[in-house]
Amino acid sequence: QVQLVESGGGMVQPGGSLRLSCTASGNIFSVNVMGWYRQAPGKERELVALINRGDSATYGESVKDRFTISRDSAKNTAYLQMNMLEPDDTAVYYCYLDWSDYTLRSIDYWGQGTQVTVSS
Repeated sequence: QVQLVESGGGMVQPGGSLRLSCTASGNIFSVNVMGWYRQAPGKERELVALINRGDSATYGESVKDRFTISRDSAKNTAYLQMNMLEPDDTAVYYCYLDWSDYTLRSIDYWGQGTQVTVSS
């Protein structure tokens, strides 16, 4: 019913930048929240950034002032601009979607994940 298409991962040197995107499609009545979590090997999944339909953003403490989340509501797409990347940012980044169907119930959905590697 719902699909998330993620793109933009890859390898970059410390101090570099990457941009992730995530597009939601399917029988979506409304997109409530979109964003990303990440998980590094041996660590728990942690919040990176979320943006709600009012364009209010929330960031994980470790990425504040370096990452910026934005969205294009017409395309059901969220973007994550990642600047000043550090080796500790290396992880699988999972797109997260909180959406509603016509009954207005809130439903969580996760993308498959995209690898981001920061290394010299």
